[in-house]
Amino acid sequence: MVTMERSRYTPEQFERQYNPRVAVPDHQAKIDARIAQSREVRRRLPGTFDLRYGPGAKETLDVYPATAGSATDPAPVQLYIHGGYWRAQDKADVAFIAEPLSQAGACAVIINYDLCPDVSLDEIVAETMRAIAWTHAHIGEYGGDPGRLFISGNSAGAHLCAMALAHDWAADGLPADIIKGAAPATGIYDVSPVLGISVNEQIRLRDDMVERLSPLRHPPRRALPLLVSVGGAETEEWIRQSRDYVAMCRGQGIEADYLELPGHDHFDMTGAMGEPGQPLLPAILRQMGLAAPEDDR
Repeated sequence: MVTMERSRYTPEQFERQYNPRVAVPDHQAKIDARIAQSREVRRRLPGTFDLRYGPGAKETLDVYPATAGSATDPAPVQLYIHGGYWRAQDKADVAFIAEPLSQAGACAVIINYDLCPDVSLDEIVAETMRAIAWTHAHIGEYGGDPGRLFISGNSAGAHLCAMALAHDWAADGLPADIIKGAAPATGIYDVSPVLGISVNEQIRLRDDMVERLSPLRHPPRRALPLLVSVGGAETEEWIRQSRDYVAMCRGQGIEADYLELPGHDHFDMTGAMGEPGQPLLPAILRQMGLAAPEDDR
């Protein structure tokens, strides 16, 4: 694994490298815009909300059925994991991504999970695995195809997505290929920098947790379609983490596509998946065997 050179940075510079809310001064306006957009989507888009997948207080998920495609055949499923550095945000805040997925013929599942410091990062990883297992077991009841389950997530959600790829699903009595493809966006794949920035006051990461919770130390267990994206306007270290993860996967014989979106900062990347005019959404739909609406014109 390629390691960062922390000595290159002052403490303030290191905080900026790994704390997007410091690196992007207008982040709150971007977050608020997405929340407002999501509120409207939840109001108008059919869905089943707050389905419980585990015992934790926030272990719930929302399902948005496909509004396009076959009326009889089950739809491919995209399970999305929100970001927030494992300590913030809610599935309702990112509902906007469900609309273009649904319109393209996908069943969208957006999950919640308990947040730090109420639970540990280990528990958040475990909750994510429970959400994926629940979806595989139950999505057929909502028009989704459990045999075509894809996952994605941004920031902390991308980390959880990558952890799911490294999980031993067969040991849980589930198909080893339960996940058919993945699209982690603007993720953190080596969690060790968290030890040196202010967000760890809430995350409470310890030295002994880094090895087991860093996807850069745990590659996907099998080859599958994998799209790793990051914003070109992110910090140097944040971009490097995505590049390192792609390099690690390729070194394991896993075909990993890398997509860098010019001019996109960390919070722009949250919105990119829900924007038909950006390349990320069409790439994810192609991974699922679907066409973006504009591709049909």
